[in-house]
Amino acid sequence: MPLHQFDYLFAIGTIFAALDAWNIGANDVANSWATSVASQSVTYIQAMVLASAMEFAGSVGVGARVSDTIRTKVIDTTLFTDDPALLMLGMVCAVVSSSLYLTFATKMGMPVSTTHSIMGGVIGMGVATVGADGVQWVGRDKSGNFNVNAGVVQVFLAWIIAPGLAGIFGSIIFLITKFGVMKRSNPVRNALYFVPVYFGLTASLLTMLLLWKGGGYKVTLTDSEVAGTIVGVGAAFALLVTVTLMPWLYRVVLLDDWQLRWWHIPLGLFLLRRGEVPERPSQVTDTGIKDYYAGRLTKAELDAQKAEGRDDVEITADAKTPIVGGSSDAGSGERPTATAPPSKRGKLVGPKPEGPWYNGRVLFWYAKWAVLHGIDQDVVYAQNEKSTIAGDLAEVHAHADHFDNKAEYMYSFLQVMTAATASFTHGANDIANAIGPYATIFEIWNSEKLPDSSKAKVPIWILVFGGACLVIGVWTYGYNIMRNLGNRLTLQSPSRGFSMELGSAITVILATRLKLPVSTTQCITGATVGVGLCSGTWRTVNWRMVAWIYLGWFITLPVTGIISGCLMGIIINAPRWGYGG
Repeated sequence: MPLHQFDYLFAIGTIFAALDAWNIGANDVANSWATSVASQSVTYIQAMVLASAMEFAGSVGVGARVSDTIRTKVIDTTLFTDDPALLMLGMVCAVVSSSLYLTFATKMGMPVSTTHSIMGGVIGMGVATVGADGVQWVGRDKSGNFNVNAGVVQVFLAWIIAPGLAGIFGSIIFLITKFGVMKRSNPVRNALYFVPVYFGLTASLLTMLLLWKGGGYKVTLTDSEVAGTIVGVGAAFALLVTVTLMPWLYRVVLLDDWQLRWWHIPLGLFLLRRGEVPERPSQVTDTGIKDYYAGRLTKAELDAQKAEGRDDVEITADAKTPIVGGSSDAGSGERPTATAPPSKRGKLVGPKPEGPWYNGRVLFWYAKWAVLHGIDQDVVYAQNEKSTIAGDLAEVHAHADHFDNKAEYMYSFLQVMTAATASFTHGANDIANAIGPYATIFEIWNSEKLPDSSKAKVPIWILVFGGACLVIGVWTYGYNIMRNLGNRLTLQSPSRGFSMELGSAITVILATRLKLPVSTTQCITGATVGVGLCSGTWRTVNWRMVAWIYLGWFITLPVTGIISGCLMGIIINAPRWGYGG
């Protein structure tokens, strides 16, 4: 029987849970796709479409597992047996504090941890309601012994371990790529050997997440059968890539077959029977392979540019600056500078027409702005803009190695899959931050009973609700955080971004298996720092930007805890006036 006297609490909880999920989409989805957009493996629009599909699938398909940790294993819910509605009120306060703080952080461009945010809210309301002893800081087993794999301590440990593990995994993957492919005498040929293996590894990781009892479905396979399925799916996918994508890449990249297009990929091995490549017509100039280092100076080039500005040395031909955005006028006598290429995509919204607000054209413009403003952004260009936080990006990027563009191009296909996998695991892990407390609010309101940690099930409609709000956040405001990541942390390229995303995805998948609500922000940042350190020197990482992100992590939990605790304390201790008589 629903608690209709508390309909207003359920309504408030619904509104702010939606806002919380919207902020997860606006703030956290950048963790999965910022590196892909920054490395130019995908466009911003393509990233939004893929992110929407993968985040929603992860939220609905696998999100229930970690949601139970957030909703039932942080606060000792048995202390609310006599008054379940008090726990309902507490979860509302937690969601309100989390969503308000995330809204502020997203507006300020701070890529904070949404996991930190909701955990602080739940802990704060728990301390205000039942005291610090009511918070399950460290779990206990049936014998009463301490268990660090339960309670709040598991989250604190995950915050410490996750960035380190992601950094280690990302570094290992990138070092194998760097010295096994990029630094070899024939990097393109070596990439042909390595890319299918990485495709198979990524497919195995995604299968691992799905089979390790990640969703609401039952997996009846034995441990050995699960292991065999994981390895089998990875091997099968690697074989599929080998006989379809790799022949196409061989023709396009090694043989410069300008006649092939992406829709020829399914032809697979039949492409190897094509004859010699005819001479490219003069009017066909687009090879499809981008200059992934356009606008990025090497250390020698940057030093030469600075010396030229001081007029204290002669610039030699060995210190030429890469030409950005096409050819330059050879007779101008001016050297191009390392500026970001201008946006080539036209504005979808367009300028606001003149006239009063109620004019039809003006109203149509406002409607178009509301729908398209979030995707009408040039995130790559914005990542190169100087700011107090970003510092001197040219100096940071100059310390990184530059690799063969053709080899990088082959890794761009791989990066799309790793980004999609990271996005799926993010939806599976982080949607719990919004729907975990909301599921508790709904269950108490609907049944007047406390959620049972052993039997609690998250309704599918709540998973869909959270996933839909997350997708809306991606489309409407995801650009604000995405432009603060990517190239502002370290130089991005497909091989680097792939290593970062795969290292982060491995960490998140392990955490989801262990029911640890880790921060994907910490995972991708740790992986980015690890890869950056292996990319050149310690100066390859923008430590000012890293410090700014860490500051956001540091203040998130105490701020949301204080807001939630104060809000809860004021409500339950507020004076009450009767009507007398």
